[in-house]
Amino acid sequence: MGRRILVTGGSRGIGRAVAEDLRCRWSDCEVLTPPRSELDLLDEVSIRSFLAELEPVDGLVNAAGINILGKLNELDDATIEQMMTTNLIAPLKLIQAVAEGMKRRGGGRIVTFSSIWGVRSREYRTLYSMTKFGVCGMTRALARELGPAGILINCIAPGFVLTEMTRKNVPEEEREKLCAEIPLRRMAEPEEIARSVAFLLSLENTYITGQTIVIDGGFTA
Repeated sequence: MGRRILVTGGSRGIGRAVAEDLRCRWSDCEVLTPPRSELDLLDEVSIRSFLAELEPVDGLVNAAGINILGKLNELDDATIEQMMTTNLIAPLKLIQAVAEGMKRRGGGRIVTFSSIWGVRSREYRTLYSMTKFGVCGMTRALARELGPAGILINCIAPGFVLTEMTRKNVPEEEREKLCAEIPLRRMAEPEEIARSVAFLLSLENTYITGQTIVIDGGFTA
């Protein structure tokens, strides 16, 4: 019987690359990528219903997230709640739910996504940085709490990644300017991030926990 891994945000971008990598890497691994109709991270009822039907999993990847930019005086209550719920509260609830099953099964692996904007920040990213710095803090605290049960938890902090969303939202000229700030002179491919996630989820990872792994081509160096 292979392992079971739940990946949120698995329909596009980095999340999809993670799910595809896991399926190719471990042919006997069941990778769960629930669509929003099954798991809506902004809907408490949806989360409870999904978790009530979820069988124990060996791994969890919290890859879903949103990034809404805004000046301080533009941050209304609805936007604050949406960002906090999607990027921080929902991942915590999923970890709460799967951790109990992992304890009974003798351990597990959890990867939650932060960002370079959870390591440093930039103007108009107040909410995004709040949530992504929070993910890093949550990871450290839970590594200490869950470690004795054999559960390893880490977070990945990607830099600029060339996803379909990036291609759509960032003009080529602007992408070239961003790449000039990166020592490797290019953005990451989603598959490069996925490979690091796979290692952290694997049984080969026996001693890395509580860490924020920055994958940014040297941007924050």
